[in-house]
Amino acid sequence: MVEQHAPPHVANETIAQPSRRRFLNRLWAILGLAAVAEFCWLAVSFLDFRKERNQHDKTQRIITVGAVDHYKPATVTAIPQGAFYLSCLSDGSFMALSQTCTHLGCSIHWDEEKQQFACPCHGSTFNPAGELITSPAPRPLDYYPVRIEDGIIKVDISTALRRERFESEQAARLDHPMDGKRS
Repeated sequence: MVEQHAPPHVANETIAQPSRRRFLNRLWAILGLAAVAEFCWLAVSFLDFRKERNQHDKTQRIITVGAVDHYKPATVTAIPQGAFYLSCLSDGSFMALSQTCTHLGCSIHWDEEKQQFACPCHGSTFNPAGELITSPAPRPLDYYPVRIEDGIIKVDISTALRRERFESEQAARLDHPMDGKRS
């Protein structure tokens, strides 16, 4: 009997093929693990960034707006660094109103001619105290607490306060005992 030997190049291919397949499987497994690790790292970084940003907002919570004398009654001033409107009502009291519509969160603007806030998205309007004039917004604008200390207006922007209606306690007055006026 004659022994038949496979040609040398065929013998090498049969040995190399399982090795190549094993190598490629390991490579894909390593790449897959790297992708999962990177995704987890990005998710943790994103959540951590939001946590830091929220803490940063809470530490810078008081904005000094200016002296009471700089604002005339029945005027509204945009305060960009706090993202709110300072409304000096006709009785001389002050309200800091959110620039966000209570309907779907669009940014509202002050219409000087009509003397009202208007939402460009769906047409809700609000008076200078933030009370709802026309729908679809479900409630008045949110507001921020205002204090007056030694004739200086300060607004705490850490949390917008939700309300269902306007109440006189929401507006800060110079002669109000909680506004820092000393007896």
